Amino acid sequence: MTIVEHIATAADLERLPDDGFRYELVDGEVRKMTPAGNEHGRIAALVTASLVQHVLVNRLGSVYAAETGFRLASDPDTVAGTGCGFRESGAAGCGRRGGWLLAGCA
Repeated sequence: MTIVEHIATAADLERLPDDGFRYELVDGEVRKMTPAGNEHGRIAALVTASLVQHVLVNRLGSVYAAETGFRLASDPDTVAGTGCGFRESGAAGCGRRGGWLLAGCA
């Protein structure tokens, strides 16, 4: 007897119903995320505020708020939210695939 396990994709993650929870995809496995704690939220806000100021003044690219999904890997897919995200302007090969920003483009 063979047991077939479904490997989820980034497209599957996008199609999940909005049930009030946040999910990540790690090596094709959908994982429900717990809410961030007080310390994480405080530090993420400070880092984001500082990074936004630096990036805007120097016209370096785009800053993304906490929980923006970044596609980190494919086959199997990994899509994860960050505490704060940055993408350099004009980075070759960068952009969106589905609803996710592509990470690791330089």
